[in-house]
Amino acid sequence: MPKHTIFVCKSCHRSSEERPENAPFDGDILLDKLNNLCSEQLSSNEIKIQSVGCLWACSQGCVVAVSSDEKPTYLFVNLTPEESAAALLEFMQLYIKSRKGNVVWEKLPQVLQSAIFAQIPPNNS
Repeated sequence: MPKHTIFVCKSCHRSSEERPENAPFDGDILLDKLNNLCSEQLSSNEIKIQSVGCLWACSQGCVVAVSSDEKPTYLFVNLTPEESAAALLEFMQLYIKSRKGNVVWEKLPQVLQSAIFAQIPPNNS
């Protein structure tokens, strides 16, 4: 079974809020929440959570990409660590179950409906 990956930008922070000195970035907080929830809810054979230094969407708050071989890549922006971790894992279950990786917008968890930025077609070369 292919590995499905959640890429979390660990340097992301909602730009509308002032970040206190030495406070963790929103991306780091989301990464911790995802790792904790994933260990409780999903098999490590199905999903990989990987931090990345930057996803080049710095003006878009907390950013996450979801990817798998031969499936589209989804890009989510302006996520809040407090609300998004559980919604992302709910999305991942839909994504994993879909043979082609297509998830109907109406089936997205409510929190992610306004956060979806792009669906990038798979590279089936």
